[in-house]
Amino acid sequence: MIFRIDRRTGVSVHVQLVQQVRQAIRMGRLTSGDQLPTAREVSESTGINPNTVLKAYRELETAGLVEARQGAGTFVRRGLAPPADDEALRRELADWVARAREAGLDLADMQALVADVTAGTAPTREEARRAD
Repeated sequence: MIFRIDRRTGVSVHVQLVQQVRQAIRMGRLTSGDQLPTAREVSESTGINPNTVLKAYRELETAGLVEARQGAGTFVRRGLAPPADDEALRRELADWVARAREAGLDLADMQALVADVTAGTAPTREEARRAD
């Protein structure tokens, strides 16, 4: 697993690590029994403090997603269930991304839009109509 750290996001590094491992488990890129890179390996490849990596791994362990085995490393314990209709959702999302790109949105714009809608702060269609 390769971690990508973006220091411009305002999201703490350990949270980014946790999110990336969760995403990899959810999408099936990491499965039960897979070994995570050591804190030293992550530290060397990303330039972050090994204690930050260990903090992220402890958080994942507390959540029951990974387990640390003395002298052996940290291993994925269980998976996260993908949505029941994962393939259909992927196709719909790919279509939406294509439409968003055609409309001139870049990745940051799309992420902001998704975050806004997910947080429930985006106006509903009815609210948008009333505002017009």
